[in-house]
Formats: sequence, structure tokens, C-alpha cells
Amino acid sequence: MSVFEIAGLVLYGMLGLTAFWGGLCAIIVWRRVGQKRFRSESEQDDFLDALDQPLGERDFDSISSACQADRRAVPQLIYLAVVNRRIGYSKVRQLVLDRFQRDVLADLEHRLSYVNTVVKTAPMLGLLGTVVGMIGAFATLSSGEGAGAPEDLAGNIATALYTTACGLSIAIPLVMCTTSINVRIRKMEDLVGTGMTRFLETFRPVLGKSKSAEK
Repeated sequence: MSVFEIAGLVLYGMLGLTAFWGGLCAIIVWRRVGQKRFRSESEQDDFLDALDQPLGERDFDSISSACQADRRAVPQLIYLAVVNRRIGYSKVRQLVLDRFQRDVLADLEHRLSYVNTVVKTAPMLGLLGTVVGMIGAFATLSSGEGAGAPEDLAGNIATALYTTACGLSIAIPLVMCTTSINVRIRKMEDLVGTGMTRFLETFRPVLGKSKSAEK
């Protein structure tokens, strides 16, 4: 087995690992987005409707209990707002916004960056395979063995073509998947924005009443 054949096998192995890692990261991000959002706006509205009564009664303990164990973004942000209600509405609003950007969106973008890295790496590995295969083919020709052993020449050319095809076959589906995930993230962002706007509009006057009662 020549050094070019060994290099081809190594590249196939690297492409396989790259495909596995990219697919795994894409699945993780997809599931992560699903864990952070409500399935529909009506489901989110039902959740917020259930909080209207305890919020109107300033029953913050009940709201905290309902939101603390829920790992979705809106309940966690509501829990954060209720727990920190004593710092004032403006600071609570800014705190909720910062926490959503840092703990949810930034986390998703960080995880998605691994998929983007695979999208860029896979074609480059395929191109490397093309270069290695063509070097092997020309090395076979220059040694004078090309006419006598056409299978060696064909094997090197096949490596050049297969690795390129593999790299593109990995990158193209992941590009489509990344686009779908980005759309899913944007929809989640809009849904969370709508939900938190509704909650904060109700929360602001209640917070003011709560401060008046404390005085």
C-alpha cells in the first residue's frame, strides 16, 4: 500500500468523523431550541393566562413555583424578573433582556458555530483529498508504471473524486440544516419577545402597587 493510499484512507476517516460531529452538533442545537421555546404562540398565551390571576394578586411565590422548574426561556425569564422585582422595573427589564441574550441566544450561537465550522472544514478536507489523489496519479505516471498498472492510476483519481464528493455531501445538508436552525432561532426570539412584552406590561403596574403597599 502506497503512502497516497494510506493518506486517502486517513482522509476518509477524517471526513467520517467530521460528518458525525457536524450531524451531532446540529441535532443538539435543534433540540436545544425546542427546549427553550413553546411549540406555538397559543400554548405560550395559555401559560401566561394562567399567571394573570396570581400576578394580579401579587402572589409572587406562586408565579415563582410555576416558572422555576420550567426550562423554557419565557418561564425562566419571568422567574428572574419576579425574584429580582425589588430592583425596580427598568433594571428588571434590562436584566431580563441581558440574560436572554447571554444565556439563550449566545449559547445557541456558540453551539451553532461548531456546525458552521464543519460546513467550512468538510469541503476543505475534500479538496485536500483531491490534491493528494492527483499527486498520487501524477507520481504513478512519472514512475513509468501508469501504462502497466492502470488500476493504480484509477485508484488515485478515484480518491481525488470521492473525497471531494464526500466533503460536499457533508457540507450541503449541513448548510440547509443550519439555515433551518437559524429560522427556528429567529422564530423563538420573536415568540419570546412577544411573551415577555405581554408579561412586563402586566408586571409593571403590579410592581408599582407592590411598592406602594410596602410603603
